[in-house]
Order: sequence, then C-alpha cells, then structure tokens
Amino acid sequence: MKKITTLILLIIATKSISQTKTFIDLPYIETSAKVDTLVIPDRIYLNISITEKDTKGKVSVEELESKMNEKFKSMGINVETQLSLNDFGSNYKKYFFKQQDILKNKNYTLLLYDAKISGEVLIALEEMEISNVVLEKTEYSKADKMILTLKTKAIEKAKNQAIAMAKPLNQKVGNAIFISDYNAEILRGLAGSVSGIRIRGANSISAKKEYLPADIEFEKIKIETEINVKFKLE
Repeated sequence: MKKITTLILLIIATKSISQTKTFIDLPYIETSAKVDTLVIPDRIYLNISITEKDTKGKVSVEELESKMNEKFKSMGINVETQLSLNDFGSNYKKYFFKQQDILKNKNYTLLLYDAKISGEVLIALEEMEISNVVLEKTEYSKADKMILTLKTKAIEKAKNQAIAMAKPLNQKVGNAIFISDYNAEILRGLAGSVSGIRIRGANSISAKKEYLPADIEFEKIKIETEINVKFKLE
C-alpha cells in the first residue's frame, strides 16, 4: 500500500514538474508597458471654519452659519448632501475663569464638483467675512473606470513593443503566456492643491479686500498603470 501511495505521489510530482518545465522551456519575449493620463478633478473638498473671532464676537456662529447656508442654496448648492459639519467647539478653557464671552466656532467640509463654482464659493465666503478656507483634497469620481481603460492600452502597448522587437529576428509574437498586473497609482501632487492659490485666513484680510478670481484652476490628477507580459514566440 505504501509503495502504491509513493508511486502516485511520484507521478503527480513528475507531472507538475513537467508542466512547469514546459512553461519555462517555451520560447518567449517579455515586455513591460506603462501608460498614464491626466484628468480634471470633479470632486473638490473645501474645509470651512466659521468663528465668532472673525467678527470680534459681534456676529454669532449661528448667524454666520445661517447666512452661509442661504447663500449656498441661492448658488444651487445642496447643503444637505454637500455640506457636512466636522466639529463644534469653543474656547471654554481660556475664558471660563475670566468670565468673558465664549467665542464659538464650527468646522465644515463642502463638496463641490468643478472649479467654476469653487471660485464663486470662495468669493461669496470672502464677502461674508468667512475667509478661513482650506482645500482638503480633490478626487476624480471615475478613477476606477479610467484605470481599466489604461490597463487595456497598456496591454496593447506591450504587444506592439513585442512585435517590434521580434520583427528583426524574423519571429512572430503569439499568445500571451503570462501577465503581471502592477497596482495602478493615482497621483495628486500636493493632495490636489489649488494651483498657485492658498486661501488666506481672516487675520490677513486687509481693509482693501482683494477678491479671488472666480476662474481658478485645480491641479490635474495623474492616473497611471503598468503591466508586464510574456508572449510566446513562434
């Protein structure tokens, strides 16, 4: 019984080695291809901080919040789905023992979908004396679909490279016998920063206000992918 079991194992091992050897012994050509593209971000996240300090306590956070919401609605922004409250705080520790007025603040994230409306929002906030705004990040909503498109182009590029290399040898490129798919990358530079612009804080506003232009540009997002392919040579 032991001899039969050993024989079966030897047959399986020999078959496995034979298959591996067959793959290695095949004449093949190996090539790698990388492709990339630049896309315009269509999801723009702005961090907005409302604080009573901006108006020296003359206007409450609630009033500033209401004013901001109404302005956003008039601009066609859905505050229920595009505006979210991150935190709510106040400097209790600093003023509790001094018995002074507590200056409250609120922090929001606003989701926008293009640079034009982003520029309009920046100007609107500046006019309302809400100028503590920072760009959190930018995203491209169809990134997954774009990655698949790039993988297809990478395969085509790899095959064209293999054909070009095999031609001087008077050989033909056959079917792919191995494909290695490297991870795709989404490169945003400085987390998708506004090109050349950082929105200034309230303490830097001068008496003569200089409003930001509505026509601003965001750094494009780079998406790239790379593959490695072995083609059979015929």
